[in-house]
Formats: sequence, C-alpha cells, structure tokens
Amino acid sequence: MRATDLHTHSAVSDGTETPTALIEQARLAGLDIVALTDHDTDRGIAEAREAASSAGLGLLPGMEVSAKHHGRSIHILALGNTPAPGSDFALKLNEVRDSREKRAQHIVERLGEDFPITWEAVLEIASGRGVSVASVGRPHIADALTRAGVVTGRAEAFETMLAPHSPYYVPYRALEAAEAIAGIHASGALAVGAHLMTVKRGKGLSSDACQELVESGLDGFEVFHREHGEAERAALVEIAHERGLIVTGGSDYHGSGKPNRLGENTTSEESLERILEATSARL
Repeated sequence: MRATDLHTHSAVSDGTETPTALIEQARLAGLDIVALTDHDTDRGIAEAREAASSAGLGLLPGMEVSAKHHGRSIHILALGNTPAPGSDFALKLNEVRDSREKRAQHIVERLGEDFPITWEAVLEIASGRGVSVASVGRPHIADALTRAGVVTGRAEAFETMLAPHSPYYVPYRALEAAEAIAGIHASGALAVGAHLMTVKRGKGLSSDACQELVESGLDGFEVFHREHGEAERAALVEIAHERGLIVTGGSDYHGSGKPNRLGENTTSEESLERILEATSARL
C-alpha cells in the first residue's frame, strides 16, 4: 500500500519550505504520494512535480480553496486537477488572493499602532523563503510578530491578535461553498471538505452543515486530520458511508509553521484510486 498524504503546503502560500524542499521532506518521511494543496493557488505545482519525479514520488495536483458556508469560514481541498489559466474559476481565485493580501495590509496597519510591526517586515518574511508567494496572509503576519518578539509563534498569534474576535482582525472575500465546489468540478478536480469538524477555535461544522455541503456537490471529507477527535471522525465516516463519499487523510503540513508532520495522517489506497479514476489525474 502506498503511503499517501493529500494535504500539504509550501511557501507559495503559508508553508515555510519551497515545493522542492517539501518533496524532499516527504521522501525522508517515507511517503510515496503527496498532494500539494497551497491556499487558492497552484503556482507551486510545476516545481513540485519536477522534484517529485526526481525523488521517485507521485504528485497529485491540488489546492485548498477558501470558502464560506452560512458565513463561517471553511476550506475545501481540490484534488486531482487545477483550474486552467484564464478560466472563470482561476479569475475568481485571483480575486480571493488579492482580497487576502489587502486584508493583511489592513491588519498590519491596525497592529502597527500598538506593536513594532510594519508591512515591509511582513513582506521580508514572505519573500525570504526562496519562492514567489501567491499572496501574503495572516501566517506571514504571525511570523513577523514572532520575529519582533510580540508572540512566541503562530499558534499564539492566531489565538489572540489574529483571531476573528480580535480588534485587529479584518475579513476578506471568500467564495460561497457551492460556488467553490462548482469551480473545483469545472477544473476537473474533486471537492473534499478539509477538517470541517475541527475542534479548534470553535470553527467546526455540525453534521447537518456537512450534509448541506454534500447537497451542494461535495465529493468527500478529510476525516483523518489532527484537528478531528474520535467523535468527529466517526460522524464524518458515518455521513461518508451513507452518501458514498470519498474519505481522505492528510497532515496539513506547513513546514516549521505548524507542528503537523508529514504522513501523520494518510489516505487509503481505495480512496486514492477513486480520486485518480474520477479525475484522470496522473501521478
């Protein structure tokens, strides 16, 4: 059975390693197949594919799409393909990334009134990892706050001044879930809800909300994720079995940006084969 991790991030979004370095870490972790799922962008796929070929690993193209459901922020993994350049969905994702970066600038402006942080310092963090960043976001701000000694790391930053309840927080445009799912399907990919029942920061969806996403066309659930406890995994597996959905697992690896380790959660061979058959993806 191939060891398959279908949720990873590079420095193209909010990870800390280049796509090439991520693939090398995947090889060292004993993985056979990895999906690069940067936030709202596929900019790192070409580099990752070349590195995976050299390392003897399979690469599944993908991304993690920002969305909202009844006003709540969620993420949806697009697995097996990415949008064609210039397509309607690609243009919508451009707008999402632009909105995220403008939001980041506004957050830094607010933070700068109380803490030693500037937009230039954030850009230095984002651009200093050997790859072109698709858009600057809260993780880069967290890293700048850490470097300035304001917080101890990303976790503290996200629990305090970058949290939605913080006076420094600024929202950004995310696609409605049904719109995101339709765009993913138009790209030839499958839509898999990422850590939808997360137990962190009160962001998890209910079973009913997950069922609503299935009605909107969701193809599967990322069940095996460190932010799901046994109860959440059992609830998602029950819905998946009832609705004939795909079940996946992934590390949500961000390099040094999070404690998540490559391969800590993986996807079964059966689910991988279903994704490959449905998308005609080539590893």
